[in-house]
Amino acid sequence: MPSPAPSSLRFPLPLLFWAPSKVKVGARKKTGRMPVVAGRLRDPDINPCLLESDASTRCMDEYNYDKERCSAHFLKYKNCRKFWNSIMIQRRRDGVKPSMPTAAERDIILQAMGKMPY
Repeated sequence: MPSPAPSSLRFPLPLLFWAPSKVKVGARKKTGRMPVVAGRLRDPDINPCLLESDASTRCMDEYNYDKERCSAHFLKYKNCRKFWNSIMIQRRRDGVKPSMPTAAERDIILQAMGKMPY
C-alpha cells in the first residue's frame, strides 16, 4: 500500500497547476498564409539568392536528400550569400538605405559586372 501523501499535498493544488487551460499551447489560426518569416524569404527583393536556394532544394528533392550529389548547388548558394552580404556591408558603411539592394538594383549590379561573381 502506498504511503499517504505528505500533509502539505493533502490540500488542493493551486489553480495554476490543475485548472484546465482555455488556450491550447502551440495552437494557431489556420489562415492559409505563409508565416511572416517564410514569406520574407520567398520575396525576391529581400532574398537575393532565391534562385540558388530553390535550385538546391530541387536538387535535394530529386536525389532523395543525398547531400553529396547537390554539393555544387550548396557551394553556389553559399558563394551567393557571401557576395551579397559583402555588398550589403559596403552599402551600410556608405550609409545607403536599404542596405540590401532591391531586385532591380541587383540586376543592374550583375549586368555591370558582366558575369555572375558566384
